[in-house]
Amino acid sequence: MLPIERFRRLDRTGRSEPPPDRPLVTTERQGQRMVLAAVCPLARTLGLHVGMPLTQARALVPGLDIRPAEPEADKTVLMRLALFAARRWTPFAAVDEPDGLWFDISGVAHLFGGERRLCERILRTCRRAGFTARIAVAGATGAAHALARFGAEEIALCPNEKAVERIAALPPQALRIDQEAANACRRFGIDSIGELAAMPREPLARRFGKGLLTRLDQAVGRTAETFDPIVPREAPAAALCFLEPILSAEAIEQVIGDLAAMLARTLEQQGLGARQVKLTCNRVDGDEQRIVIGLVSATRDATHLASLLRMKIEQIEPGFGIEAMRLSAIRSEPLSARQAASLEEVSEAELPSLVDRIANRIGVHRVFQMSSVESDVPERSIHRVSPLAQTVDWPREWRRPVRLLARPEQVDRVIAALPDQPPLRFSWRGETHRIRKADGPERIYGEWWKHSNEADAVRDYFQVEDESGARFWLFRRGDGEDPRTGDLSWYIHGVFG
Repeated sequence: MLPIERFRRLDRTGRSEPPPDRPLVTTERQGQRMVLAAVCPLARTLGLHVGMPLTQARALVPGLDIRPAEPEADKTVLMRLALFAARRWTPFAAVDEPDGLWFDISGVAHLFGGERRLCERILRTCRRAGFTARIAVAGATGAAHALARFGAEEIALCPNEKAVERIAALPPQALRIDQEAANACRRFGIDSIGELAAMPREPLARRFGKGLLTRLDQAVGRTAETFDPIVPREAPAAALCFLEPILSAEAIEQVIGDLAAMLARTLEQQGLGARQVKLTCNRVDGDEQRIVIGLVSATRDATHLASLLRMKIEQIEPGFGIEAMRLSAIRSEPLSARQAASLEEVSEAELPSLVDRIANRIGVHRVFQMSSVESDVPERSIHRVSPLAQTVDWPREWRRPVRLLARPEQVDRVIAALPDQPPLRFSWRGETHRIRKADGPERIYGEWWKHSNEADAVRDYFQVEDESGARFWLFRRGDGEDPRTGDLSWYIHGVFG
């Protein structure tokens, strides 16, 4: 990430403007007033900052050199710099408006003597062109952005394992959150990213929105993030043209295997793994048949890719024949080679293949895991996660039923003694159950910090077993003494075994 001072730009002739001999600012209109769009280092030391009203800046610093902001000219200069970088340092460069550049230096830093020497060369080039810049290198895009724009170092190199530590002291604004989330952090007294990272995720999502969690994950490398380079990357692909059109499913299956092997070799050469693959079949009548498959994790296993595509051969209508086929990885991720340490690890590596086969047959949304969430209310304590994601189990002392109903269902004809005795009988879904054994109550209070109407809510849960051996998880609303805690109605919330 390379942020550049906006007021140091090339003029219309392409020459660098000389350093200002007096405080220099640029201005732009916001509504009915003029505000500062950029300030030079000298003006910043005098107390001026971006967003300050121009009248206030003039009162603080008489004799300002004031010029109108030219955002289109700034964008043009940034584009020229990005094109220069794509020719000179890395083919993958992009503009980060209004005053930054993204460089993907994976695989090119060693050509310049390492990351630090490459950064020094980039900064020297910027200084010769009349620009002031800082640069940060990190494995995660969010960490590079935070260190380049909010860090104090001119060159910041951040190893992946130290990303959390390096950005912990930076303000929440360094995460690229919107102004509303930044204001909310300020109201709650959260002054650093480290404080945000230490807080439970569920309350963070409720108070600041899921966008903040996404930005936090991007900063520490838990969520992948890509950018579109000005010189577009061509998706890894493999293609075959035929002397004679093919019609049979057997021939299509054979070509799919060949294309998968060719694509796997291309992916391996580029250090990538496919996450989404598209098969395109060009018919002799000009029509196209397409098949798209998704994968739960990046892979370049040709056998696995071919098996997933072959499951969907019946969707291809060859018509009068297919004259060409193309297989492209329309979505890919970096994937490094690794050696299996044991036979157990080899068997674990087969799990993504199994999940992919099931998901592409019955639907991706039907394959998931359940993981626990920090919440006192049972129906809010679990959520769906990816089939290969890490899950969090219930604490052992909190026993929960095997089947938890999505919503508690009310039961009727309940016989129970107050204030804290289990039910002796209840009816559910038209069937009466007589209780033989019971354990409880386990008292659970409402989450008043989430919902104001739960300030006094109380639930008393009981594990009960009826005469047939069926076991249920029931609760009564209210503590049996204070009517504000509940209306004493009974509900079933789960089934054991």
